[in-house]
Amino acid sequence: MTAVLSRQDIQNLLQQQPPLIEGYINLEEQVQPNGIDLTLREVSLLQSSGKIAVNNNQRVVSDLAPLVFDGLGFIDLVPGVYIIIYNEIVHLPKNVMALARPRSSLLRCGVTIDTAIWDAGYSGRSQSLMVVYNPQGFRLQKNARMVQLIFLQLTQETEGYHGAYQRENI
Repeated sequence: MTAVLSRQDIQNLLQQQPPLIEGYINLEEQVQPNGIDLTLREVSLLQSSGKIAVNNNQRVVSDLAPLVFDGLGFIDLVPGVYIIIYNEIVHLPKNVMALARPRSSLLRCGVTIDTAIWDAGYSGRSQSLMVVYNPQGFRLQKNARMVQLIFLQLTQETEGYHGAYQRENI
């Protein structure tokens, strides 16, 4: 039976090699009862179109232009679409997958984050899509907690992820 991992399960996986998560800012603050918060490393603007085709060898992801944080580590964002990169590197065992949801404070500010599935066996520093819907914009600080990553134990171990994004941004 599939199960959502508890705080204790997460803490146990953090002790393994490789650890479930590395590169965190404040583990005590980031580990939650049902997951772990991922924090902001980088915000970028999309600079080109992308292409997804039937065959992965025809895939073209959009070029990115990283934005600069001010002297206090903040960035002011106008309404629009951004790509974010997290500080944390995720190392999923072959029997654990993950899903992420935006922190509720983001939603209360008119901002959301869309993510894909973190497949069992994935290892990397992930990217997500952030959309600022608030017509007044949004002020964001580097290292802020952005999403809660929720881990699900699979009914059995899999072959593991072997896609193009394995070991991304490491």
